[in-house]
Amino acid sequence: MISEDSPEHPYVQLAGILRAQIERGKTGRLPPVTALAEQYDVSPATVKRALGVLRGEGLVYSVRGRGTFVADKP
Repeated sequence: MISEDSPEHPYVQLAGILRAQIERGKTGRLPPVTALAEQYDVSPATVKRALGVLRGEGLVYSVRGRGTFVADKP
């Protein structure tokens, strides 16, 4: 879960949580931004920022109007 006491920003914590899920084998489509925001009790902006981090790492990609998906591993 996201800790308010952590020195890391919430978006960094969330990116780490999602990264760990992907590394453990999570595939397919991620839940919508609003669902992730509710699940982790953060704002949608925090979720979008975390997804941006993962997108930059090549772990996920987004398709406008369809969602965010886990990228295939090379």
